[in-house]
This record gives sequence, C-alpha cells and structure tokens, in this order.
Amino acid sequence: MPAAAVPTVLTARALLLDMDGTLVNSDAVVERIWRRWADRHGLDGDEVMKVVHGRQGYASMALLLPGRPMEQNHADNARMLAEETADMDGVVPVPGAAAFLASLRGLPHALVTSADVALSTARMAAAGLALPDVRVTAESVGASKPDPEGFLKGAAELGVDPADCVVFEDSGAGIQAGRAAGMRVVGVGPRAGLHRPDALVQDLRQVRVEAVEGGAVRLVVG
Repeated sequence: MPAAAVPTVLTARALLLDMDGTLVNSDAVVERIWRRWADRHGLDGDEVMKVVHGRQGYASMALLLPGRPMEQNHADNARMLAEETADMDGVVPVPGAAAFLASLRGLPHALVTSADVALSTARMAAAGLALPDVRVTAESVGASKPDPEGFLKGAAELGVDPADCVVFEDSGAGIQAGRAAGMRVVGVGPRAGLHRPDALVQDLRQVRVEAVEGGAVRLVVG
C-alpha cells in the first residue's frame, strides 16, 4: 500500500478567500455565459474558458480581443455581470465550504473576489454560504487578478502583513495574484493543481482550521 500523504501545516494571521471555484462552484453558469459570448465574437469556447477563470470579465476580454477599445470591454462586462447575477442555476457550494467558513468565525478572514457586490452576494446566498464581514469585490479595486491589488487590500483591511496571510484560490490568475502579493497559496480543486500552489486540496473538506495562542491560525491541509 502507498504511504498516506502527509498533511501540510501552515500558520497565518489571516486567510483571504476567493469565491468562484473556491467557496462556490459556479462553473455551470460561467460556462453558459462565456460560451455564448465566445459564439457572438467567433471565438473558440474551449480556448475562452482557459482564460476567464479568476479574472474580471473586462480583463479576460482584453486578452481575448486584443486591440478592442477598453470601453467596449467594460460595457460588455457590465452586461455579463447582470446576466450572471440573474442566473443561479447550478450554483452550489464547494464541498466543505459551509463548515470551513463556520470554523473561521472570530478569526481574521476576508472574501477577495473578481465578482461585484451584487454577484458575490447572490452566489453566496444561492450556495447557502455566509458572507465574511470583510469583502474585497470588483468595485474595490482598480486592477483585476492576476494583479495583487485585491489581496493586498484584503490584508490591509484586516491589519495583517501580507506575508502573514494565506490565500485560498482555484485559478491560475488568482494563484499568481496571491504570489505577487507575497502570500502563501492553498489551491482548491483541479484547476489549481496546474499552477503549483504551496498546498493543494481537492475541496475544503481537506482543510482543518485551529486557533492558536497569540491570535494566529493553524491550517492543516490535506
């Protein structure tokens, strides 16, 4: 029999949590809306799906349609956010997400998402998950992941040094943003495994959170 994998133990002062793919599985609606967009623009849907996870819509469009005026990307992005907010069909929690969030009560943590306030509120509600008190959404930042601005803002709002934060992310753009912010990253799900996070779990059932003396948080991952 192969030896059991040894869990990774990380100590932090705050946790910064992505939403889509990390806490909420919204892949069904993301696929529907982005594949419709790809069809409208004559793009290959499979290639589009390789780009869009983790980024704000306008940032994905800028990569997929280089040279298109940015104001068109922002206008398209606003329309797509409205479509996504109206479509909760198939939005479910990532396994273990509710218990994971419950284990963070009283511990420093924040949601850092590329969704806006309306979409993040709707998706967390559809998945039956409680919103963290501290939230960094699309409206809060000037640059999309993979820029580290969102994670740095989350750390600042919690009053924690970036090096003392652990990020939970599923996408390449998000993992890159966490690294650029000087943070350690726990990858969640198969997408994350392609981008070499510091630790990797299939879902949040593989994460245990323990408060330790001095206000720190110990994570047992795997």
